[in-house]
Amino acid sequence: MNIVIIEDERLVAEDLKSSIQQLIDRPVNITQLRSVRESIAYFKGNPKVDMIFSDIQLGDGLSFEIFSDISPAAPIIFCTAYNQYALEAFNANGIDYILKPFTLETLERALNKYEQLKQQLWAGGNQNYDKLMELLSGRDKQGVASILVYYQDKIMPVKLSEIAIFYLENNLTCLVTFGGKIHYPNKSLDELERMVGRTFFRANRQYLVSRSVVKDVSSFFSRKLSLNLTIPFEHKIMVSKVKTPVFLEWLSKAD
Repeated sequence: MNIVIIEDERLVAEDLKSSIQQLIDRPVNITQLRSVRESIAYFKGNPKVDMIFSDIQLGDGLSFEIFSDISPAAPIIFCTAYNQYALEAFNANGIDYILKPFTLETLERALNKYEQLKQQLWAGGNQNYDKLMELLSGRDKQGVASILVYYQDKIMPVKLSEIAIFYLENNLTCLVTFGGKIHYPNKSLDELERMVGRTFFRANRQYLVSRSVVKDVSSFFSRKLSLNLTIPFEHKIMVSKVKTPVFLEWLSKAD
C-alpha cells in the first residue's frame, strides 16, 4: 500500500507516519512531501498512490493548489489545525477532515472510512473501485450525483437533479434549484462544467443550465438564442450564434 503524507512540520509528519504504521496491519510504503511545489513535481511523475494525508496550509501555499493542478486519482484525508477549509477539502477528493492535534482514534476512524469505501465498491469487482477513483478525480463523463454547498454552518449535498442553473454573480459562483433556493458551491463554472456531465450546457461565460430548465428558445435576427425557462429567473440567458448548432443538438437529446 502506497501512502503520501504532505506536511511541512517534520515532527507532525513523523508522528503521523508512526501512527499510520501502527494502525495498518500490512506492509505500507510512506512518502513524505513538505510543500506545494515538491508535491506537484512528485505527482506529475505519475506514482501509484492509494491514499493521501495532507495538511492544508503549507509554507508555499494551500495544498488545494496541488490537487487543482494534478488531480491525483486517490482519496485524500486532510489533517489541519483550521476548520474553515472543510468545503474545499470535500471538493478535492477529500473523504475525511481531521483537526489537529489528531489522536489515534480519529486517525483510525478515517482509515476505517477508506477501507469501508473500498470494500463496498470492490464487492462487485475491481471495476467498481476504479469507478470511485474516476469520480474522486473528476474524470466521470456522466457527471456527479450531487454538488457540495455551504448551508448555514454545515456542508450539504444538493442533488444535481434539483439544480436548475449555475451562474456567476459579482465573481461569485451560485446555483439556483428548481425550488428557487440559492446556494454557493466552492467551484468555478469551468470546474462545474467538467463535473456535471451532459445534462448541463454552458450557454455562455456566465451561465451553465440544466436541460430540464429550458422550456423553449426564442430566436433573434442576429441568430442568437434567448432561453425561456421553467422557473422564474431575473437574468436573461443568451446563447451565441457560434454555439447555437451545438446547443440545439444538445437540447434535442434525451437525458
